[in-house]
Amino acid sequence: MTQPIDLYYWPTPNGWKITIALEEMGLPYTVHLVDIGKGDQFAPEFLRIAPNNRIPAIIDPEGPDSAPVSIFESGAILQYLARKTDMYCGDTERERIAVDQWLMWQMGGVGPMAGQNHHFIKYAPGLETPQVLPYAQDRYRNETSRLYRVLDTQLARNEYVAGDFYSIADMAIWPWAQNWKGQEQTIEDKPHFARWLDTVGARGAVRKGRAVGQELRDRKQTAEEKAEANRIMFGQTG
Repeated sequence: MTQPIDLYYWPTPNGWKITIALEEMGLPYTVHLVDIGKGDQFAPEFLRIAPNNRIPAIIDPEGPDSAPVSIFESGAILQYLARKTDMYCGDTERERIAVDQWLMWQMGGVGPMAGQNHHFIKYAPGLETPQVLPYAQDRYRNETSRLYRVLDTQLARNEYVAGDFYSIADMAIWPWAQNWKGQEQTIEDKPHFARWLDTVGARGAVRKGRAVGQELRDRKQTAEEKAEANRIMFGQTG
């Protein structure tokens, strides 16, 4: 019997990548919440698993050679899970190359750019000392738009990101891309992107993975609680 994977998680786009993958692959898992607004990511026991103090991270008790293994970085986790199950990573070497390059595209492009976009549009203006920085807002809004145009072009030729097959590349990109409104992007000029968002978002495993911990994301916070969470997350104070 397969032992559950321990998932260290908070409901963010990077966290959703892994809950979606685990649901798609049918792997049992136990969620350990890491409240990044309260500083759980700086706890010594978490840093032993994820030294960069970022979620997600996993411990697989049935790792290589049947020995436990801990992994941090969402892209590395996705690649590991795909290899472990031989699922969603492509059937040929050319397909695997395509999956890897689009996964890296997300890790190096969409994630950082959309993340900075969200920070400067949503969070920075609400800091205790508000930071409304038009240059930063425009820079990351425009770069996010450029990346989504690249994605739309790719999806004009393929059903999914890496080809005509669903893969961990889709699982990595969708959690960020589905928040296009919050990133102040347009979609009517990107029909292939819009079609893909709907197709992936309709998958049962995607809906289930996206819903993990949603009540925490929706919880009401006082102004003081928000200010303290911002201090911890953006002041990087452990």
